[in-house]
Amino acid sequence: MFSGFTGFQANAANDFGERMINSVVTQSLRHLFSRSESMDVAVRCSPPSKLLQGMVDSFRMEGQGLVIRKEFEAAEMMFETDAVAIDVGAAIGGKIRLRQPTQAIAQVVLTEAAINQAFKAKLVRQHLEGVTDDQVTNLSGGDPVTFRDLQMTLLPDQAIKIAAKTDLPNRQNLPLQLTAKITVEKRRRIIFADAEFLPEGIPEEVRSLSATLTKGLAMVLNRMVDLERFDLDGVLLRVNRLETKGDRLVFSGYAQIDHFPGAA
Repeated sequence: MFSGFTGFQANAANDFGERMINSVVTQSLRHLFSRSESMDVAVRCSPPSKLLQGMVDSFRMEGQGLVIRKEFEAAEMMFETDAVAIDVGAAIGGKIRLRQPTQAIAQVVLTEAAINQAFKAKLVRQHLEGVTDDQVTNLSGGDPVTFRDLQMTLLPDQAIKIAAKTDLPNRQNLPLQLTAKITVEKRRRIIFADAEFLPEGIPEEVRSLSATLTKGLAMVLNRMVDLERFDLDGVLLRVNRLETKGDRLVFSGYAQIDHFPGAA
């Protein structure tokens, strides 16, 4: 009888410990995002008694509608860590403190609509406005050039189409248009490879000018998307592969987690 009661106490303590860790991890991860529609966190630990030593087999997070830095929305995000060693005392105090960094597999899904909304974000606009490279200012009389109204269309096989506009002293609302393949360089930089001017729909009298400035736009895009600018607090993201699936862009890679938010 006493052994059964003791076993019940142990199971109850383990269940409580798992629920507590789950709750603390969830609250910590929510601080990574400006807004989230939903977030599910699962703590995996077998046997559960390992929690008492601060050993966890993995954390898995699945979220939807996650907004980063108030302006960048991920339709979906998932990551699952390797084994994790945590500070039990900190967890009891409501914080997750890692005893050592850990890695996780990660997947991030962006929608075409969210990507186009991101082109309006201040962090992105600062790279598109007031461009002073000779390749573009030679056509503007030396004045800085601003690319605006960017619209990306996702195509099969990692292909994309981008339309934009710019203004020159003698030509307002000049349309620009290109196709490219999106690839990953050094696991952190998104490259618009094999960019080509797309003349369809561009008035014939401005096609030559549009083609030249489209090359300038491609150059700006290729130095703009560095994932280090989007690293979360304590979480460094790296991409191994990306693919287009309908109106969604899927990044697969890993995350290095040095610390949880607020627990550095």
